[in-house]
Amino acid sequence: MVKYRQRPTQSLDLVFSALADPTRRAIVARLAAGEASVSEIAAPFPVSLPAVTKHLAVLRGAGLIDDRKVGRVRRCRLATGSMQEAERWLTAQRTFWDERLAGLEAHLEAERDG
Repeated sequence: MVKYRQRPTQSLDLVFSALADPTRRAIVARLAAGEASVSEIAAPFPVSLPAVTKHLAVLRGAGLIDDRKVGRVRRCRLATGSMQEAERWLTAQRTFWDERLAGLEAHLEAERDG
């Protein structure tokens, strides 16, 4: 088996992989409104509670949610660290492409005018 060194972007890979699934994106959107129990999170989905629990495990592994046990109820909430890392990466990509496209636009205008 090939073993890879943990890369600095591994957590970013986990975030985007977790968010690639529409059910997990819906769970994140639900938790953006506030903390909820696993049962409350599972209610709108036409899947079993164990399936939702697996989705929550993926989100937890990506650092997108935290959970805590209150009595016999597990409560989940958004964790911001991983999402902020993804946002920083997206902002850097947007800046890079905005600069490249501005350069292309300037080049095309110079070609057209010249």
